[in-house]
Amino acid sequence: MEPVVEILYFEGCPNHPGAAELVERIAAETGVAPAVRLVEVETVEEVKRLRFLGSPTIRVDGCDIEPGADERDTFVLACRVYKTDAGYAGQPDERWVREAFTRPRGT
Repeated sequence: MEPVVEILYFEGCPNHPGAAELVERIAAETGVAPAVRLVEVETVEEVKRLRFLGSPTIRVDGCDIEPGADERDTFVLACRVYKTDAGYAGQPDERWVREAFTRPRGT
């Protein structure tokens, strides 16, 4: 069973194309063929309904790839900044994507 990947973003986000490229690259490296869905977030109502933590947000099978992010409750229509081992970045740590792809499905 292949994962469903959602990339949530807002129009004009400078980091969302890189997030899509990151997902594609890690998928190719791991041999995973995810169903990728680009989800444009446009309104405050969508921000709340989608529990949008900022652009870009990557979810695999409904779970944010950033450890601990699913516990957060501050939702914004803004750029997302990730705290990675290398410092702050507009892209998530690629290790998180890799771990999400290799996680057992259906558990």
